[in-house]
Order: sequence, then C-alpha cells, then structure tokens
Amino acid sequence: MSRSIRTICLGGMALGMTAAYAQEASAPLQRVEVTGSRIRQVDLETAQPIQVMSQEQIQKTGLVTVGDILNNLSSAGAPDFSRSGSLTSNAEAGGQYVSLRNLGANRLLVLVDGKRWTQTAAGYTDLSTIPSAMIERMEILKDGASSIYGSDAIAGVINIILKKNMEGGQLSLYTGMNQEKDGKNKDFSLSYGAGSDKASLMFGLSHTEQGIVRTGTRAITATTYGPAHPFDGLGGGPWGRITPVSASGGSNTSAANGGFNRILNHTGTYDGVGVGQDSRNPNSYHAFTGAPEDRYNSSQDMDLLSPNKLDTLFVKGEIALPRDLRLKTTAMYSQRQSTRTIAGYPLQSTSQAAFPVYISKDSYYNPFGNQVAGAGLGQDLFFARRTIEMPRVTDNENRTLHLDAALEGDFTVRDLAWNWSVSYNHNKVSGTQQDTGNINLLTLKNALGPSFRNASGVIQCGTPAAPIALGSCTPFDILGGPSASTPQALAYVNTMGTKTYGSTINNANADLAGELFQLPAGALGLAVGIEHREVQGYDIPDQFSQSGYSTNLSGQATIGKYSVREAYAELNIPVLKNKPFAELLSFNLATRHSDYSNFGVTNNSKASFMWKPVKDVLFRGTWAEGFRAPTVDDVSGGGSQSFDTFLDPCDTRFGEASRNATVQARCVAAGTNATYRQLQQAGTPITSTGGTQGLVAFNSGAGNQFLTPETAVTKTAGLVYSPSFVPGFTVGLDWYNIAIKNRITAIGAGYVANQCYIEGSPNFCSVIRRDPITGQINQLSRGNANLGEMETEGLDLALNYRLPRTAYGQFSLRSETSYTDSFRTRGTADSEWNEYAGEYFYNRVKSNNSVDWSMGNWSANWGFRYYSPVKDSCWDTDIECNMPTADTTFGTGANKLGSVTIHDMSVGYKTSWNGRILVGVNNVFNKEPRIVYNTQASASSVDADMPLDRFFYVRYNQSF
Repeated sequence: MSRSIRTICLGGMALGMTAAYAQEASAPLQRVEVTGSRIRQVDLETAQPIQVMSQEQIQKTGLVTVGDILNNLSSAGAPDFSRSGSLTSNAEAGGQYVSLRNLGANRLLVLVDGKRWTQTAAGYTDLSTIPSAMIERMEILKDGASSIYGSDAIAGVINIILKKNMEGGQLSLYTGMNQEKDGKNKDFSLSYGAGSDKASLMFGLSHTEQGIVRTGTRAITATTYGPAHPFDGLGGGPWGRITPVSASGGSNTSAANGGFNRILNHTGTYDGVGVGQDSRNPNSYHAFTGAPEDRYNSSQDMDLLSPNKLDTLFVKGEIALPRDLRLKTTAMYSQRQSTRTIAGYPLQSTSQAAFPVYISKDSYYNPFGNQVAGAGLGQDLFFARRTIEMPRVTDNENRTLHLDAALEGDFTVRDLAWNWSVSYNHNKVSGTQQDTGNINLLTLKNALGPSFRNASGVIQCGTPAAPIALGSCTPFDILGGPSASTPQALAYVNTMGTKTYGSTINNANADLAGELFQLPAGALGLAVGIEHREVQGYDIPDQFSQSGYSTNLSGQATIGKYSVREAYAELNIPVLKNKPFAELLSFNLATRHSDYSNFGVTNNSKASFMWKPVKDVLFRGTWAEGFRAPTVDDVSGGGSQSFDTFLDPCDTRFGEASRNATVQARCVAAGTNATYRQLQQAGTPITSTGGTQGLVAFNSGAGNQFLTPETAVTKTAGLVYSPSFVPGFTVGLDWYNIAIKNRITAIGAGYVANQCYIEGSPNFCSVIRRDPITGQINQLSRGNANLGEMETEGLDLALNYRLPRTAYGQFSLRSETSYTDSFRTRGTADSEWNEYAGEYFYNRVKSNNSVDWSMGNWSANWGFRYYSPVKDSCWDTDIECNMPTADTTFGTGANKLGSVTIHDMSVGYKTSWNGRILVGVNNVFNKEPRIVYNTQASASSVDADMPLDRFFYVRYNQSF
C-alpha cells in the first residue's frame, strides 16, 4: 500500500493543520489509510486536524531526537520528564516524552507505522528510542481517537511513519554544540535498501549522542535561584553540624533545653583563639546561624542537562506472495544509555526516620564524647553533613525491541475494493539502573559507633576491650569535612544500588476494510477489526534498596499484568457531492468495545463530519469519547520514598497562612505556631514561594487496585480555507475542547498539603504528620487516585503560503499557532476549578513561524518561536511580584514574566555528487531563558527545555 505524502490539499506544508496523501501526480490515485481512520480512501480530506512533519523539516530543526523535535510543537506542553530533571529517579529517567495539550505524555498514543509502540509500566512512550534518521514523516492527530486505536488516545495520536524502501544508500553526519562549547550533540546514520516489485529490504544503523551541560558554566544557572539571589536556596554544607540527641531521640537545638547547634569552623577562627578544623576539639565549632558561609551551593555539583547515547539497528522488508498477498515485517532494536549526576547526599542522623544514625558517645571522633569530655560525660550527637566527596551518579541502560509482521491482501466484491490484514506486534522494554554515592546506613552506624586509637596509632572500630578486626569496619571522621574523609571510609559507607525494569506488550490484530456499496456521493466505507493485547510490567529494586537501610530512596517491587480484548467498527458515509452548497458532505462513525481483565468493559464512540459548501471552504467537526486504562504501575506499583519539593501552606512568610486567617488557624490546630517557618535542608527557613525539598522522605506512588479508567469527551470544530484566487495559500482554524473525568493522577506533596490546609479536606489531613516540637512535616503519604476532572479548551491556527516562483527563488511561509483559552482541574465534582492557563508551563500562546527559500542548489530557512507572557511564583510579596493580588493555583500573588521569541536559521546546499550540506544556528540572537521558580530543572531556576544560548550545528547527507 502506498502512503506517500503530497503537500497540497488542505494545509500542504508540514506545519499545516490537515494532511493529504496521494501518489505522485503522474501515477493513478490509490486508496490509502490516513491516521485517525482505518478506511482507505481516495478523497483524502479529513474531518480531524492532522499536522505533518517531513524528514526535511525534521533536519531543519537542528535537533537530533524525536522527543526534542516534537516538544517544539506549538500544541506541546512542558515534557513530563525533562533532561534538566536530574533528580528524577524513576524508570523513565533519561527518556523523552511529549505532553500534547499539556495533558500528560501518558494520555498520548504513539504509533509507529500505525502500530502501538513501546510503553513503560507507567504508560509512557520514550520517543528517544526512535531514530530520527529512519523517519519518513510524522503525523500528529490532535483529536481523540480511542474508538479507532483504544486506550491512551485522549490528547491525540502521534504516528511516526518509517521509511518504506530505498534504492541505494544514504549516509548522514551531524554535529552541534552550544556557544559555551557544551551540550555537544552528534548523530550518525547509515541506511541502505534494494528491491523490486516482488520484494524489498532496507536496513539502517544510527548512533545519537546528547552532551552534558553543567550548571556552573553559566552565571544564570550556577545558583539555585539565579544571579539575583546567589545565597538563597543554599543547602547544608560538607562541614559537620552537630547538636546533642534529645530524650525523644531527635535533634535538640534549644539552648533552654540544654541543646546547641554548632558547625565546624571552615572559613576562619570563630572561637577567637585560633582553633581551626580539629573536629575532636569542642572549640573548633561555632554557632550555626544559617549564614551563607556555613551553607553550600549544591547546584554547582549537578547536571543541568544530563547526557545520553542511543544506538539503533533497523530492518524492514516486504515480499509479494501468490494470490496478491503481501508479507511485511519490521524489526528494530535500540539501546539507550543515560547518566545523571547530582550533588552528594545531604546526610543527617534521621535521613531514614525508621533507622536513625547518631555519632556514638564512644566514637573517637565525637568532640563531646567520653574520650574527649571524660569517662561517663560523653553524649551521642545528632549530625548533618553533605558528602560532596561522593556525587550521586545513576547510569540507566534502556533496551527496546520491536518486532512486527503482517500478512495483507486485497480483493473485490461486485467491483468494490476490499483489503484485509492479520498482524502481530511485539514490543519489549527492559532496563537496568545502577547508582553510586548513596550511604549504607548499616555500615555508617558502625563507622560512627565506638572507636579508639590502638597501640599502633590506628583508629579502630570497637573498644579496647572489644575491638572489631581491622578491615571489617572503618571509622569515619564525618565531622571533619572533605579534608578529613579517607577513600577507605568513603568506600566503606558507600552503597551501590541496582534495579531492573521492563514491560512487554503483545498485540494480535485482524482488520477488514472496504466498500459496501456505491452511493450517489461515493462509496459507503466500512472497517471492522478485533484486537487482543497483553501487557506485563515490572520495576524491581534490589533487596538492599527495598530494605530502607540506604539513603537511596527505598521502594518496593512493581509487578503486574493485564489483558484486553477489543472489537471496533468504523463507517464512512458520503451524503452529498458536487451539489449546490454541498460540494462535499460526509459523516464518519466509529465505535470500540474493550474488555479489560483488571477492571471490566468500556465502550467508546466517535462521530465526525466534513462539509464543503463550495470548493474553497471546508468545515469539519468531531465528537469523540475516549478513555485511558489504569497502567500496571497505577494498579500494582510498589511505591517508593521521595524527597518532594513543595511549599508548606502553613509557612507564615511565604505560605498561604501568611495572608489567610482560616489557613493559619488550621495550621495552628495541626501543631504549628504563630511564627512557624518551613525549613530547608540546611536547617534555615525557606526564602521564596518556590518551596524546598523536604527534610525527610515521604511515601509516594503506591498502586491502587481499585482504580477505574479515565473517561474523556473531545469536541472539535474547524474550517479550512484555500482560496482559488490565491494558489498555494491555505488557512486552517480549529477549536478544541477536551474534558477528562475520573482522572488518574499521582498526587504531589504540595497538593496534599494544600488540600488539607487550604481546602480543609480531612481525608488529606489524615496522611500528614508534623514533628511535635518543630512543627515540620515529617510524614506524608501520597499515591495514585481517580481524582476529579481536567479540561482544556483552545484554538489552533495554521497559515501556509507557497508563493509563485520568482527570479529570486521560491518562497514559502508557514505559521502554526496554538492558543489555550483554558486549562483547569478540580479534585471533586463540587469543588472549585483550578485554572492554569497563562501560568508557567501553560502558555496561552505558542507559535512556530518560518520562511523557506530555495533557488537552484541553495536553500535557506528563517524561523521564530513565540511564547506568550506567563505568571510565575512571586519571590516575595514585595520582590519580583508585579501581580500581588492575583489568584493563582500556587496561592495569592504572581510575578508576570514577559514573552519570549527565539529565532533560528539554516542554510543548505546540494552538491553535484548527490550530497547536501546544512548549516544552522538556533537562538540566533542568544536569548537567555527566563528565571522561573516553578521550574522542572532540578538544579537551577531556568527552563532548561528552552535554549540556554546560541546553538550551532552542521549536517552532511550523502546519497549513493
């Protein structure tokens, strides 16, 4: 079956809203299948808004991965898991995901050649596993399609069409880097094919690299909250901070209760007598006040953009069999390796609340222990110290295998065309994560336990009366800072964690489509089919990581599976054609029945229409039901610990309690006081509305076997105008509304706290506990739930104009703009809506625009991307807060940030030896990213998914 693309009818160019497909003009038209329908047809105008991106345009982006390319779409929101999210610890880390309409990557269905692609156990499709060099085009259906494809197609469908066949080969080489000479990207691909009318075979190899970017390379990223706030967000340092252990077992910093809060001298002689960094001398410590000198910029030790590599082998073949049968098969294997580096662990005695570790009063290195203060006078010490000598490094090796085979045939009934296919599709993801730099709390307890100086002058674990053999335990002078740590002690307390993960999806399909009979306006088309799908997934940490005896966040195993049997039917009904005020009128109806083993039955239907009152104008619309089934992780997730970043609404400076008496009263009733401040990991109060990472790990992500599917209704209406008096010009405008109910969501710590204290929900308050002395949240549980509703509404506008050829070359204009009028959620059917449109990550307007030029062997492109102003968190009620009374989802007050426009350009030249050179610069005018406090970046307050500075690249293609 031919599915070649032509760029004429209804949108033409790849950024158009509607795609049209046909054979080359010199060949007879064939019936082809368009994304969003199972019925092949000759009249290829569609009722659904479809955007198409060709291989040529993929290369002109200057980007090398499918995820990066698609995340630049005007309809794409912030990615679920960013390369800048170096603290991300799940199986998806290192991959790339697209959140169409900001609805989440798990609500977008990804197809490759019309077949479901791999998914993780949590339902995410890693687009980085598909090599961009092997793609012929990408079709983006911005419409609900559950009735055609089943679960997950709520936000839309991305169908990646791979190259079908080749005669000869092609070599492609690419390299690019940022102006600061980091973020070096490389791409190499080699493909070759041969064949005839009877058989064809094509194979491809590709290697892609995305280089690392460290935070310290730029002033704008070198500190947590940007150049204007260099000392805010500093965490605990690598110098020992101590206080006596209270009777309750925790730390006690109250002088009235006999406690103190001291930190090792490291910048001067704070005791006034010249005592330096002798960690055993009590006079080597000074009072900890939270001064910048006693805190540490951990951002400098972290990745801003983590590196990854991808290697892919691709084979595709087709053979003609007797009786007009065809056998098609595709095999692809990809291996992705990603690494993320974050700062050493902010270690403290209660890093794991269930297994606290203190410095023993009998430790040789305890400055207030028995060996210093005198026998019987020592005391155990609570400590805090970041182990910067051991940065935490996680290596993730992800393997993706795809195999499919299809037997197809064509036949006629009463001279009406029919086709059938039987296919099998196997997708498997498997991976291994290994991490180092976390602390083994069991060995740490030994290292900080009793120790003494033996007769040889060696510090030895145990006591003189009961020594522990040398080599089986290494004492740790943890208070002495990095200069006092030894490789032996670090190796002793270091732990290596390993987890394996994977998922397998097997699909068996049988499809039949054709024409039932001819109507005056055309053939009545029918497609029917059945599908059986089995899904299995797992995510298993090693036993030690599960035990909770490591600073690595403990988690339990996820193991689950389900199966689904489905049947669908689609009917295309032409009503009028070539009539007054009805050049075309047709309807399309579809329905799907799904029977899931884990929750039961769901039925989803769709109805759409096309109407052309005159040849130049097309009206179209869709009403579609959709659903998303709970994933293996949703239902069977083992859950894990998580150091969540959140703003405590009870904080009396930046939280809602500072301006809402009702919230303040609820907080006091829960155990805070009138001057309560949320603390950072350094032990100092937070300094902005951006919140902070929690002091203790919370419990998150446990599966919920009682989850039921999300349901959705998608409505679209649009028009396409192609005036005959302006050849080559097309404009398309589409309205959409997507409403999701029974939403499956992982609840965040901030959401739980807000629901408890701002909304007053007792259910959420029941999972929060506060320290009875400090008032800090020390326990919080969050998981997955069917929680309320989500709705988004907006417009998509596309303009395309291929100008008449002139003596100065051929010019083409393209513009693709998305406007989000509303994006809102609510927890229950009777609660207030939370409106996100216009806030950070939810741009009201995103627009991609470009001018193409070609003349002879030369070509050029100039494009610009526009992002509208957004509301971000205020830094303070008086600082960076130009909308202090604004009502936002993150509380009262907002700081409005201006719009951003980024310009890109490229120049290409075709050589006489079948080569092509493309040179480009993205972000030509070196636009800096906005400083934002609601960022996904783990180490810096910038949007690292936007350009950091100029990016230069060059690509060379050679055909042979």
